[in-house]
Amino acid sequence: MKNKKYITLGFSSAALSMSLLLSSSLFAKNTQQEKETTRLEALTKFTKVISIVQEYDVDNVTIEKLIDKALDGMMKNLDAHSNYLTKKDYKNLQVQTSGEFGGLGITVGMKDGALTVISPIDGTPADKAGLKAGDIILKINKKSTIGMTISEAVSLMRGKVGAPIDITIVRKGEAQPMPIHIVRGVITIQSVYAKTINKHTLYIRVTSFDQKVAHDVAAVIKKNKTTTTGIILDLRNNPGGLLDQAVGLVNLFVNKGTIVSQKGRHKSDDKTYSATSSTTLTDVPMVVLVNGGSASASEIVSGALQDDKRAVLVGENTFGKGSVQVVLPINKSEAIKLTIARYYLPSGRTIQAVGVKPDITVMAGEVKTHKNAFSIKEADLKQHLKKELAKIDGKKATTKEDKKAKKDIITPEMLNKDLQLKSAVDILKALVITKG
Repeated sequence: MKNKKYITLGFSSAALSMSLLLSSSLFAKNTQQEKETTRLEALTKFTKVISIVQEYDVDNVTIEKLIDKALDGMMKNLDAHSNYLTKKDYKNLQVQTSGEFGGLGITVGMKDGALTVISPIDGTPADKAGLKAGDIILKINKKSTIGMTISEAVSLMRGKVGAPIDITIVRKGEAQPMPIHIVRGVITIQSVYAKTINKHTLYIRVTSFDQKVAHDVAAVIKKNKTTTTGIILDLRNNPGGLLDQAVGLVNLFVNKGTIVSQKGRHKSDDKTYSATSSTTLTDVPMVVLVNGGSASASEIVSGALQDDKRAVLVGENTFGKGSVQVVLPINKSEAIKLTIARYYLPSGRTIQAVGVKPDITVMAGEVKTHKNAFSIKEADLKQHLKKELAKIDGKKATTKEDKKAKKDIITPEMLNKDLQLKSAVDILKALVITKG
């Protein structure tokens, strides 16, 4: 009887399992059918709206223009960095990535729905006109930027070299909107600048991450390796650029571990980029300068070096762009720029909307100095001992090489005009002393 009961129970369990399997299969099939029905209904609704607009709109809009407007609206409403690239937009993007184009020399983005200057590029018309990171652009040639896409704004600001443009901005701390007149110029981007401070400190400024950044920085480090005891990497107002260059730059200073990872909707979009010892060039103490104009790739570099305890970050909180965009062609002349993933730093923290917080916060400004007219030094005493005179009192003639060398040196006077850089130099001195 026990055996029969056991067999009966076993048979009932198998029947129940089969029943559940069939139910699960039917449920999955129904769910798939529901999804397909919903998809068809949505497409039908879309087609119906286009037909109604084309039939009754006050203006005779072609089907091509309606589709373009629909695509533009769809992409614009996904997130601040996704957009539909028309033939003109796609061509402008290709021109920009070539490294030379006609325009103002600023990188813009959407922040809280407003067209915002992420950073002006050093030495460009926008930089010389006084545009700053964080400026909100209200108007471009009297045309309001409310509801304007980034691609539309860029198209308006680009133009013939020598052609003037008027921009109205809102700046923090200013009571009224500010009109700024700029003359368009040829924008040729030099991404890497190098100078020395106090002979043994190497100052490297990276303005954007184009195709040669890692290579150019490596060349600078190799050239100055024998005399360099510390490095200041300046990423202020750097709007970002190519991911592989950000990874390559970190790899010059870090010899192991994760540099950055990205996670998307699909597993195929998940990637991890790691450091390799074969490309590491130096282990001297480092300070990295950042501010609100440091975005995307520059946040990856600064955040990775901070997480790895490889550098001390000085300045202000960064912009907070931690997403991955790819350009996907629709045909030969049009494309979409789509956000496919988010970046994560080695510690697992995200950059998106929070940015990278510096280890030591220093606001932009000048070093306040004053002379004490009442101080008395040894040299002021009547019977003070004279200093030992140099045996050779010859004057060296100034050569062209000397003048060129002076251009590559940051003087104490220059440091006093940049409080953040001055702070970085002082902190680096302490790091060098500590390391011995």
